[in-house]
Amino acid sequence: MLGQLLLAGSRSRLVRRSVSGLPLTRKVVDRFVAGESVAEASAAVQRLVDGGLTVTIDHLGEETRDAGAAAATAKAYITLLEELRPLALGARAEVSVKLSAVGQELGDSMALDHAREICEAAALNGSMVTLDMEDHTTVDSTLGILRSLREDFPSTGVAIQSYLFRSEADCRDMATAGSRVRLVKGAYREPASVAHQSKAEVDKAYVRCLRILMAGKGYPMVATHDDRLIAITELLADRFSRSVGDYEYQMLYGIRTDKQEALAGAGHTVRVYVPYGDDWYGYFMRRLAERPANVAFFLRALGGK
Repeated sequence: MLGQLLLAGSRSRLVRRSVSGLPLTRKVVDRFVAGESVAEASAAVQRLVDGGLTVTIDHLGEETRDAGAAAATAKAYITLLEELRPLALGARAEVSVKLSAVGQELGDSMALDHAREICEAAALNGSMVTLDMEDHTTVDSTLGILRSLREDFPSTGVAIQSYLFRSEADCRDMATAGSRVRLVKGAYREPASVAHQSKAEVDKAYVRCLRILMAGKGYPMVATHDDRLIAITELLADRFSRSVGDYEYQMLYGIRTDKQEALAGAGHTVRVYVPYGDDWYGYFMRRLAERPANVAFFLRALGGK
């Protein structure tokens, strides 16, 4: 129930103003967001890579309905990639893109053009792009844009959300050679007509999707902080004869850093999802909704503890 309320609040202008105005909100946001500037993001990336981790970087923003703002978001990604280029990080530093931030709500052609520009900039770094998945109304559009991008940039990845009823079929379609798929549980408020509602059902669906991806010929990107799901991943990797380099783990910036380091120390590729920028509200509220521990952290900070 609390999670549903927080997800509803993620799209409320009134709640946005209230939360953004709290004097200690910034302190808590700093746990989940790597800063507002390219310089801050670049510094966070360098620190994580030096620690044996890899990264995927998200310039925060979504649901853009202005062509100029969509173009500005694409430019921000290109600027970031140009900033990272001298570091020669290659695939250790990719980027994640929400298509709604680069014009999807204004038409697939605009979003595709901007995403292609970002893919071109990433390719110059020897790196890649992964498309984030948003609410269920955008899935067909996102997968269509993905297919177009893969014609020229075959390593372009995509996120699939296990809580959607359709996701097992989508995983089967994409469990092909060279296909990079990030499996997540899902962090948007979805109706019961299209998505599992209980945590238990979402978890079961995650395992079913994970099994499809691990049995396939693609490259699974297992996005979870759940020890039980990590253990299941290892069992499936053994069952389907996948070596450590045949899949990777992905975790959020600021969450379970000890587990990130432990998995990397065991030889796994661990990719940290690093968000930056000033449009942090929607992302922040979804992180609170995902884990009660995050809410407790927020409340402790508000209490000055």
